[in-house]
Amino acid sequence: MEPAIKAFFTTPRFAVVGASADTAKYGYKVFAWYLSHNMPVTGINPKTPVILSQQTVADLDQIESPGETAVSVITPPAVTLKVLQKAKQLGIERVWCQPGSESTEVLQFAKDNGITCIANGACVLVDGESGLQSAGREWKL
Repeated sequence: MEPAIKAFFTTPRFAVVGASADTAKYGYKVFAWYLSHNMPVTGINPKTPVILSQQTVADLDQIESPGETAVSVITPPAVTLKVLQKAKQLGIERVWCQPGSESTEVLQFAKDNGITCIANGACVLVDGESGLQSAGREWKL
């Protein structure tokens, strides 16, 4: 288990940038994964105020306790870079870039700004269970 994944899951809160109401999209699947594990998660989508019966927020700066939040990102790389820039401003230190959301520029920004960025093909849906276990978090399904 990658140490960054373990550290990601030790964070008290989570957010999903790119949460979606479209069941075919990964933004839906990742948000649903957090909810199915009864995790404290906030969906972020500027156009959809409710997803899976949960209130969402329009922007990362609207989440509660950003410094205690790890963020999963499911957006195109150009948007992901803006998300990381906002994360830096808010004191968010752990970001999981789902496959397809990262770029060389995104990864370099994270590295240069002290943001731990899980990327390079790692996926919450694939690696999340073992990440939770390595962090000592047992969530009731």
